[in-house]
Amino acid sequence: MKKNIAVLMGGYTSEFEISLKSGEVVYQYLPKDKYNVYRAHILKDEWFVVTDNQEKHKIDSANFSVKIENKLIRFDCAFNTIHGTPGEDGLIQAYLQTLGIPQTASDYYQSALSFNKRDCISVLKAYGIRTADNFFINKGDSINVDDIITKVGLPCFVKANRAGSSFGISKVKKASEMKEAIAHSLKEDDEVIIESFLDGIEVSVGVINHNGKITALPVTEIVTENEFFDYEAKYLGQSQEITPARISDEDASKVKKQAEKIFKILKLKGLTRSEFIFHNGEPHFIECNTCPGLTEASILPQQAKAAGIGLTQLFDEAVETALNSF
Repeated sequence: MKKNIAVLMGGYTSEFEISLKSGEVVYQYLPKDKYNVYRAHILKDEWFVVTDNQEKHKIDSANFSVKIENKLIRFDCAFNTIHGTPGEDGLIQAYLQTLGIPQTASDYYQSALSFNKRDCISVLKAYGIRTADNFFINKGDSINVDDIITKVGLPCFVKANRAGSSFGISKVKKASEMKEAIAHSLKEDDEVIIESFLDGIEVSVGVINHNGKITALPVTEIVTENEFFDYEAKYLGQSQEITPARISDEDASKVKKQAEKIFKILKLKGLTRSEFIFHNGEPHFIECNTCPGLTEASILPQQAKAAGIGLTQLFDEAVETALNSF
């Protein structure tokens, strides 16, 4: 009997439109001869399944089921493509775990930890993972710009701590810009992380469960036309994403091993992508995405293609891993 798979898409943040695109790609490529696949829109105001004829059917959040044409459908697995909350910060994972429904992303605690840049960096530093120097601010804290600059220097990056990697971020070049940048980040989250500027090549490394093994994919080099890899660079074509990266085999091996190590330290699952900057010849960890973009143009699918892994195989393996590990 075919398993019923809900492709979770949408979410409650500014990235919900990108998530809908990712979810649609997963819906198209999951093998229909093997699974019954459903689009599950998880939005702030409502949860519903959208059929091929664009009919909406309300999801019963008490047990995560849906009734279509008087037939009750219970889901055997959820394919999580939600960027930000509630799909990347552990909320949907905890909800599904209480219902006994496996899902393809990392578990709830691991997702929450990796989504919180401050806490994730703090854990990884204990394992010798290099990162930028950083300074933390909570909403309501007094802001001493001199103290911040003494710690991280200029230029620096001011980021919302728990808002993904595309919103609430600024590059600060002058002390006079600091408070405005912090206010901008606080619109997305009540915690802010300020990081020193790392000069070097930026790369992204996907790590997946492939053939039962934790596997780093070919490295992608990020070359942005903007000041940094922001929303416009990431989603509106204002960057080059070069796979494989134009780095030495030695450096590629080094950063892939680092990405696999982080995957293991944080006890991640499914499809992930970690960002690094080669600074002074060494990869410095920036952040980890546990629900990365999965459109055909997204970085992780590009890397899978370079590794000879098609999207049907990539997504099918994610479902099988979830079903077998629950």
